[in-house]
Amino acid sequence: MKVWERGAGPTLACGTGACASVVAAVLNRKTERAVTVHLPGGDLFIEWETDNHIYMTGPATYVFKGEWLEPKARS
Repeated sequence: MKVWERGAGPTLACGTGACASVVAAVLNRKTERAVTVHLPGGDLFIEWETDNHIYMTGPATYVFKGEWLEPKARS
């Protein structure tokens, strides 16, 4: 699955989008209720249980390091 966020462009992953895609695919009889969704940032395992709970399992990956620079105080 590829993700495009308005205002941000392409992103590495979207858990909500992955879950919604699985629900849509199941309702359209395209897949089973437990599947792996492949995203540029890594795979997510999505399970849509018969009680309508959705579970998402996947890695937490370090993708960025930065510093927040505070603006100089006005005199």
